[in-house]
Amino acid sequence: MNSIESLEWRYAVKKFDENKSLTETQINTLKEAFNLTATSYGLQPIKMVVIQNKELQQQLVEHSWNQGQVAQASHVLVLCIPKEYTVKDVESYFTLVKEVRNTPDEILNPFKEMLSSSIANKTSEELRSWNKNQAYIALGNLMTVAANEQIDSCPMEGFIPEKYDEILGLDKHNLTSVLVLPVGFRAEDDYMKDLKKVRRKTAEVVIEL
Repeated sequence: MNSIESLEWRYAVKKFDENKSLTETQINTLKEAFNLTATSYGLQPIKMVVIQNKELQQQLVEHSWNQGQVAQASHVLVLCIPKEYTVKDVESYFTLVKEVRNTPDEILNPFKEMLSSSIANKTSEELRSWNKNQAYIALGNLMTVAANEQIDSCPMEGFIPEKYDEILGLDKHNLTSVLVLPVGFRAEDDYMKDLKKVRRKTAEVVIEL
């Protein structure tokens, strides 16, 4: 399928086939897609927890508004952001830039100083909001790549982050969960499986100037 056909095929799965699992190659593709996601300035202020543990997945259901997909899915991807994001994170990014590109300090430093100043002047809430936006970019990218790979998914905002953080031990990683994406393969008896996609006409949502 081409990209448009894949997006037509995709829908938010309501029931996964519990007997089907992603291959190692498929889950690695999603991991790499996450890592290659565009983020503001390339800072990557996001991380992803990959869960393939039925007991743990079942434990998370009650903290996911009882959405059964969390237990049924082959894997559950939890997108996270730092609880605290500081200038040190920016410095770490520029250290990596220098290692990878061997960019001279005289070129890097002005950009580094600008970003460091920007981060230092933002409130904790502003940084949380900004980083959460990066997680949404990653979510969209993951869903598109999954569709192209014929992997089903179901994006979720409906969960209790504090409970996820506690159960997954995210505090020790300075992380908090912001989005959940169960992935796997649609069940044959998912009532949504064969329904037509409801979308406005493209001309109604695209403005050409």
